[in-house]
Amino acid sequence: MDSELSLIESILVVAIPAILAITLHEAAHGFIALACGDPTAKEHGRLSLNPIRHVDLFGTILLPAMLKLAGSPFVMGWAKPVPVDFGRLRNPRLGMVWVALAGPGMNIALALVWALLFHAVDLVPENGQIFAAEMIKNGVVINVFLAVFNMIPLPPLDGGRVAVGLLPLPLARRLARTEKYGILLLLGVLIALPWLGSQIGVNLDLFAWTILPIADAVVQIIATVTGLTSG
Repeated sequence: MDSELSLIESILVVAIPAILAITLHEAAHGFIALACGDPTAKEHGRLSLNPIRHVDLFGTILLPAMLKLAGSPFVMGWAKPVPVDFGRLRNPRLGMVWVALAGPGMNIALALVWALLFHAVDLVPENGQIFAAEMIKNGVVINVFLAVFNMIPLPPLDGGRVAVGLLPLPLARRLARTEKYGILLLLGVLIALPWLGSQIGVNLDLFAWTILPIADAVVQIIATVTGLTSG
C-alpha cells in the first residue's frame, strides 16, 4: 500500500499521527497534574496542543532516525517532558501515579479513536482512501507502541513513575535513583544490544522479544473492541 503513496504522502501518514500522539501524550500529563493540584505545566505554558512546545530534538527526531538506521523492528521516541512538581500535588505519591498513567492512557484512547476511523474510510473519495487507511493504521500502531514503551518500569519513563508511586518507600527510593541512568540503559537495549547481536550472529533485540508481542496483543484487542475483527 505504501508504494502507491507519493514521498510527501508517505511522510505525512507517519508524521501526522506521531505528532498527535506525542502532543496529546504530554498535554495529558499536564492536565492531570493540574487536576491533582500542580499548576506547574500551566505556569510554564505547557498545557498546549502546539507540537513545537513538546518536541524534543533527540527523543522526537534523532532517536527515531537512529533506530531506523540500526534496523530496529519498531521506531519509538519521546517528547520534551511536561514539568511536574510532585511536591505540589495534593497526594504526591498517588498523584504521581495518575500523572504518569495519563500519557499512556491518552495514547490508548487515541488508538481506539484511530481504529474507529477505519469504519469511515469508505466515505473518503476513492483517490484518498489509501492515504487515509495508511494514516489510520499508523495512528493505531504508533499510539499503542508509545503507550507500551512508556510503561516500561524504569524512570524516567511513565512506567517507572508508576512503580515509584506504588512500591514500598525503600524500594521506590532505590528505583527513583536510577532515573539519571534510565535513558542510557534504554539506549543500550534499543541500539547497542541489537547492533552487537548483528555482529556476533545472535538475536539480542530484547524489545522485539518483549515489547512487540505485548503491543501486537494490544492492537488485536483494540481491533476486536472497535469491530475491525471478529475476535
